Amino acid sequence: MKMPPDTVTAVIPHWNRRELLATLLDNLAQQTRPFDEIIVVDNGSTDGSVELAKQRGARVIALDQNVGFASAVNRGIQADHSDWIAIINNDVTLAPNWLESLLTNASTQGSSFFTGKILSAADHSLLDGAFDEVSRAACAARCGSGKLDAPIWNEPRIIRFAPMTAALFKSEIFRSLGGLDEVFGSYMEDVDFGIRCALAGFSGMYVPAAVAFHQGSATFGRWSANSVWRISRNQVLLAAKHFGRQPLLPIVIGQALWGLVALRHGCGWAFLRGKLAGLKDKRQLRPSETQNVAALATVLEASEEQIFDLGKQTGFDLYWRAYFWLLRR
Repeated sequence: MKMPPDTVTAVIPHWNRRELLATLLDNLAQQTRPFDEIIVVDNGSTDGSVELAKQRGARVIALDQNVGFASAVNRGIQADHSDWIAIINNDVTLAPNWLESLLTNASTQGSSFFTGKILSAADHSLLDGAFDEVSRAACAARCGSGKLDAPIWNEPRIIRFAPMTAALFKSEIFRSLGGLDEVFGSYMEDVDFGIRCALAGFSGMYVPAAVAFHQGSATFGRWSANSVWRISRNQVLLAAKHFGRQPLLPIVIGQALWGLVALRHGCGWAFLRGKLAGLKDKRQLRPSETQNVAALATVLEASEEQIFDLGKQTGFDLYWRAYFWLLRR
């Protein structure tokens, strides 16, 4: 008996920036394999975004206020019953075969989530990122970010972490693990989810034929005080939730170096405020699934080694060069 084709829903967390949403919805309509449904979870926009999404045929979940990326994604997941969920940022556009490429690989691979090559919307010769890794310092790495597109980024590979900029997930993962941890709000919620996936035995795949284009930090700005505050805070939350019994030295070195980078960008005070907020808010975290310290150490060591290997092949930025020099000298 022939099984019916899998169904796919796109979940778009959104807050203002109506013009971004209009571009994305027009773009999604051009997919060679159409989405079965598009859900826009609106975080209390005041610029007509809700009306626009309804006019374009999306199902809209309109929230009264901005509850953050993680909460908005969870609302979309909870409202859906598809086999697959694509989480897509509002400042992304997709190549026409993006979904078709991912589903083709999903039909032949045993992976539970997929992401593709993400290029800079401003310069298609540069990567915005390929896949994520995380160091033993609780600092995430967007692999390929800022690098020239090159053959190394055209190699499909098994991955541990899919950036939720544009990624496809089996719905059963969320039923098994629960949704995103809403305490994170925005930034690093996908890294937390990736750790939980890895510890539960779920792996993903990087499919470079599936190309997306990302403006990058269109809502807050890449090195805005708001972005730095959120990342700094959520580094503390990630470490508090998962790294409590991991070696302390990498955390101290990595976090201190990240603070220096923030200071270099004029965001030293935002970095400090974020750390203080993280120490306060860690009490709100859901209970950690990280019971097996050795298993987590294996995941973190393998992930950090991947960051190092890719740095050797494509060049280290200053942060990672300093981090590995201090830890490996």
